[in-house]
Amino acid sequence: MLADNHFTLSNGIEIPQVGLGTWMIPDDAVAQVVRDALAIGYRHVDTAQAYANERGVGEGVRTSGLARDAVFVTTKLAAEHKDYKSAAEAIDESLRQMGLDHVDLMLIHSPQPWAEFRAGRHFHEGNLEAWQAMEDASKAGKIRAIGVSNFERADLENLIENGAIAPMVNQILAHIGNTPFDLIDYCRGKGVLVEAYSPVGHGAVLNNPDLAAIAGKYGVGIAQLSIRYCLQLGLLPLPKTANPAHMRSNIALDFTISEADMDLLKGFRGGTDYGEASVFPVFAKSRQTDTEAAGA
Repeated sequence: MLADNHFTLSNGIEIPQVGLGTWMIPDDAVAQVVRDALAIGYRHVDTAQAYANERGVGEGVRTSGLARDAVFVTTKLAAEHKDYKSAAEAIDESLRQMGLDHVDLMLIHSPQPWAEFRAGRHFHEGNLEAWQAMEDASKAGKIRAIGVSNFERADLENLIENGAIAPMVNQILAHIGNTPFDLIDYCRGKGVLVEAYSPVGHGAVLNNPDLAAIAGKYGVGIAQLSIRYCLQLGLLPLPKTANPAHMRSNIALDFTISEADMDLLKGFRGGTDYGEASVFPVFAKSRQTDTEAAGA
């Protein structure tokens, strides 16, 4: 099963090659979603402080019947923490919420507080303070690996040049029709694994007839094609769904997209009309339906 395959981070830690995203799955529902995913074969679950469902994710992991070291758990430091003290406190709060003595990976969720996302400032000093808090938590055994999310090249360079530990992961929006190849190439050159959140573009590509035709050649759905596309680019996809049938299909990826079709997909334009999910960051207050979120 593909979920059993791994990437290796720069510190030697193995991370399962496909993860389950949990954005917009409510805290009171996510424990069962996590249990379902782990029973199906997932071994990597991704959450965040800003998702407001860490408690439920932790419950799902703890009650899954699996040993703690069998499940790779990622969470993210809220984007507003741009000083050492608040970041350190928030790290401990994540562990308390989840009921875990460590997380496998923690990411700074954004280089800017969400209210100022991509508004021009880089918050280099604040990110370094938050990064130092994560470095110290890593040294204390609270976090096994550390990284970032939504970071552009300048933000990454700040940490690489000034931090004691280089980021191991950069989790970014990447899918067919929106693949930031320059950033991906830069990360790869620095030994930073790129994770792809919303590999099905929040569901925006699921009804595209051109993609359906390509997927049909392989006997798969568009979501499977989209997730496989990310894998063949060397990215770690994090499809999100609460539907067990979608969970199964999202890791049924035993096919290879041809080089010619990969070239077509790399040049694809479209799939960025995200509807409700276009409220960025990832936190529209309304909840997507599972149909909308299948594989997203």
